[in-house]
Amino acid sequence: MKTFQCTFVDTGSSVSLQLTNATSETLRSVEILTVFLKDDSTAGGPSQAHIRFEPLSAVRPQENVVVSHATWINGKRAATELDQLSRLTSTNGAIKPYVLDISWQDPGGKTCFQRIPVGH
Repeated sequence: MKTFQCTFVDTGSSVSLQLTNATSETLRSVEILTVFLKDDSTAGGPSQAHIRFEPLSAVRPQENVVVSHATWINGKRAATELDQLSRLTSTNGAIKPYVLDISWQDPGGKTCFQRIPVGH
């Protein structure tokens, strides 16, 4: 069983990432590494946009939490209407070009990792 499950919640005006702790333990210092998005305008060019996620101090057993995020474009925080999180949602049958790299500490203080393929 995977420690975390992720779901993208579309509210119509925005998309949010929800993580679920699928274990029976409280997990601490939960972080998702920054996701650098492929540049749509220049294939193979440097990434101009990336998504940063706020760290979570703890996630209780079976808890669902919405992870705050921000899109950055060319080194500046993007306006809300330029948010790119929807690029991480999956389309059935499509290749998943991005990965959520998640790290946390278990109750014994051991650092653990999980990778979740996402995107379209």
